[in-house]
Amino acid sequence: MQYGFLPPFLQPQVLFTTNEPQSYVFGGRNHPLHSTSQQSILEKFAKENGFKHTRFFIDDGYSGVTFTRPAFMELMDLAEQGKIGTLIVKDHSRLGRNRLVVGQLLEEDFDRLDVRYIAIMDNIDTDKGLIDLVPMQDLFNEWHAKNTSQKVRNVFRSKGMSGIPLTTNPPFGYMKNPENPKEWLVDEPAAKVVRQIFAMCVAGFGPTQIAKKLKAAEVMTPTEYWNSIGRNCSKPPARPFNWCSDTVANILSKQEYIGDTVNFRGTTKSFKNKKRVERPQEEWKVFKNTHPAIVDEETFLLVQELREHRRRPTKSGIVSMFSGLLYCADCGEKLYYSVTNNYKREQSYFFCSSYRKNSEVCSAHYIREKVVSEIVLDSMQRVFWYVQSFEKQFARKQMDAFGEEKKKELSEKRRELSKAKKRVKEIDNLIQKIYEDNVIGKISDERFATMSMAFEEEQQKLKSAIPEMETYLENETDKTDNLQRFIDRVKRVTQLTELTPEIVHEFIERIIVSKPEYRGGKRYQTLEIYYNGVGIVKEPTPEEMEELFQERLESRKSTKTA
Repeated sequence: MQYGFLPPFLQPQVLFTTNEPQSYVFGGRNHPLHSTSQQSILEKFAKENGFKHTRFFIDDGYSGVTFTRPAFMELMDLAEQGKIGTLIVKDHSRLGRNRLVVGQLLEEDFDRLDVRYIAIMDNIDTDKGLIDLVPMQDLFNEWHAKNTSQKVRNVFRSKGMSGIPLTTNPPFGYMKNPENPKEWLVDEPAAKVVRQIFAMCVAGFGPTQIAKKLKAAEVMTPTEYWNSIGRNCSKPPARPFNWCSDTVANILSKQEYIGDTVNFRGTTKSFKNKKRVERPQEEWKVFKNTHPAIVDEETFLLVQELREHRRRPTKSGIVSMFSGLLYCADCGEKLYYSVTNNYKREQSYFFCSSYRKNSEVCSAHYIREKVVSEIVLDSMQRVFWYVQSFEKQFARKQMDAFGEEKKKELSEKRRELSKAKKRVKEIDNLIQKIYEDNVIGKISDERFATMSMAFEEEQQKLKSAIPEMETYLENETDKTDNLQRFIDRVKRVTQLTELTPEIVHEFIERIIVSKPEYRGGKRYQTLEIYYNGVGIVKEPTPEEMEELFQERLESRKSTKTA
């Protein structure tokens, strides 16, 4: 028994199959609007040429440059079983637009599998032999697909550069405006879940833990929610409320939630390979404030910082609010958090990760979580009081300190950046020079290959480092805005009596832990607390505090006199 065989690019309706000893397949790739006329042409050809037991295979919506389509895979399986008779297409381009694959089908696979191939409009019939122009025709068909793909990409890019969102559907938490599909509106029930996810992350929970909490609370997944409101999407999961960590992580990473449109995040590898690949962040195109925000920018940036320094729960499942914030003063590595079920929470502690790996590299820098909490709370209370009571003096002092500490560093960074950019241009010239030397025979091919590879590696490292240096300079130079944001956040805190994960991660950037010292039989350990946006806050000494009070008194007297 043999069946006809059609490549999945044709879109006519399935005709029929029989158990007759010989059967034939009609196929091709066409637009759905043309499928009826194509079907008529193929049926007429079959009837006039005595092909009786015919069958159509369909693979709508697939590109002609790919051959991993469901129907095509089924047909090839049938061919391998010896159940394929004849393949008939309207014209040769309907078979596909990948010259390498099409060439292998015509010259090897069809012959090996004893499949006769007929392209009606191009007068191709493998029983009569392939004409010499067929490979050229395959090349032209592929070029046509490539050219069409490039035109689509150009239109797509033009749309993206105008600020119109390129995503077909808005992210979870948004919906299209029925009166203007280009406009996004907040979908409040879904937005509430998004805010909850961000809040849990700030509170110290990772994507896996958040997913478990959402599942336990029976919160609908995005797919389940969209199905519930009638939005067409993928099939809902077999198990309800089955949140996964990847979904949560994806939500936490989307800049769209602060009101921005982000285009060109990803692309396909080529017009042949449709696999999506992530673009470098510097190639993204961001348009600010294009739609209502669901999450404020400060919360979003805080979450990105937390995600960059991910905190792993201990074996007992406990996560400290300080995990990911503590660093060793000697080796610079993070401090690990340790607590077991055999100990009370008050006995939990941190120790140097380098020491754990190799005790000869560093010392333990052991410190209890309870001690860290007490020191941080005391520091934050004093800093907050200082800021709220003497805002102007605080701002002046921090800016003076910044100028002293950062001036030389920023100057050096600018020199490094300038040097890196200059070297990138120099390498271009050097590569051109050795190429010319290779052409005229001054250096061998082997030497040229070695030198060019070394230059290219150096240039690539520099190109990767330049955006990081530019970002650092931009962030560090703009300390005035950071300082004001810190002051505004502090002023919103009315009374600080205890620490929470939210307050810790909102205000603390990192904590440097020194190794303990013993003086007079007592243990001393120093912590350097770096606050977000302002670094180390130099609190006033008792003498300076007295001066501040006197300044305030004098200011009040002057005001009354005036």
